[in-house]
Amino acid sequence: MAARRRQPVSRARRAGPWCGSLVGRGEGALDRGLAEIAGRAGHGRYGRGVRRRVEIHRVRLVVDRVDGDQLQREVVRGMRRVQIEHRAVPRVGALGGRRTQFAFGDRPDGRLIAERGIAVITGGGPGIMEAANRGAALAGGKSVGLGIELPFEQGINDYVNLGLSFRYFFVRKTMFVKYSSGVIVCPGGFGTLDEMFELLTLVQTHKVTSMPVVLYGKAYWQGLLDWLNGPVKEQGMISGVDPHLVTMTDDADEAVDIAVGGIGA
Repeated sequence: MAARRRQPVSRARRAGPWCGSLVGRGEGALDRGLAEIAGRAGHGRYGRGVRRRVEIHRVRLVVDRVDGDQLQREVVRGMRRVQIEHRAVPRVGALGGRRTQFAFGDRPDGRLIAERGIAVITGGGPGIMEAANRGAALAGGKSVGLGIELPFEQGINDYVNLGLSFRYFFVRKTMFVKYSSGVIVCPGGFGTLDEMFELLTLVQTHKVTSMPVVLYGKAYWQGLLDWLNGPVKEQGMISGVDPHLVTMTDDADEAVDIAVGGIGA
């Protein structure tokens, strides 16, 4: 029986502790070390797998080390960009998953919002975020995208005319809440749920100015509201979902009417 061929890259298997020792020498040294590992991986299926793990490992090493100065710079930079380029323009946020394919009719809600002279803010990614930015851009409106640096993401979509990319989720969500006067939440995954619940918590605890929140898609959101008003409320975890705080609808025009209702109120 022929001897089984050994995998050509042994160093890549020891990437964890070796890469960890590079963190203290700065991100430049870390990048060079990880690039060497990736380069030795070669081509083919095995090489692609090694490079994928190397990139994920880099993100974990770098992102887990929160840089206070970097975080502060991101906040200041984001505020300056939005204030300078879109000063005095009211904004409505559109949340939703990057895998969400549906839009509001032939044109997404971004068009309906932009036609009222209101800017659209999204996470800047694909899916419903791109649909909202697309509608706003094609209607000649302001289209803002607040992206996040993640591995294997396509970056800011092509329909954003003010794009900002952030390293930290905290800063990204701060910008979104600060510059939105109303929010339409479309179906999405963990990221969308995280943003929605943080927004509702801030509004309900009066940490931010009250703003209308619309859940678009009754079939998708009804189960969540039933769970919150059922087991969660019954066990005393919450006092119940305030019907004045959240509105659920399947009508795009109604969603936009409610979301923009907080502007100038």
